[in-house]
Amino acid sequence: MDARDTELKKELDATLQARRELGVEYESALVDSFLEKVDQRIDGAVERRLRRHLAEQQMVAARGSRSPKATDSWGERFGFGIVSLVLAIPLSAIGGGVGHLPGLIVAWIGIVGVNAVQAARTNPGLFRARPRKSSQDGDWED
Repeated sequence: MDARDTELKKELDATLQARRELGVEYESALVDSFLEKVDQRIDGAVERRLRRHLAEQQMVAARGSRSPKATDSWGERFGFGIVSLVLAIPLSAIGGGVGHLPGLIVAWIGIVGVNAVQAARTNPGLFRARPRKSSQDGDWED
């Protein structure tokens, strides 16, 4: 139970105590007062969640509009390629030693696959089909 729940529980206890002291004739006013406090609490929580959600949407939109991403620098891509080639040596040896030619082929399919995924991540339009030029009228076709 957090501090806000504890505060609300205290408010409810105070409202119930006041009802016992004041009697049934003030019950409606006391309940209305307590419900107004609960309503304010709910409104505050909804407003905070709405602001947080709106801020998250703005962050997603801001990140989506950059191309390439600021973190995807040339050095990072170059480093990924170097690490990939360095790791290809032991993977090739293991794949070739254990599975002979089929093992070597599987190892290189994995290496090429990882590099293709990295390339697609850093260059989103890399593997999209490019429009072809029609031979008849010079118009572009999809």
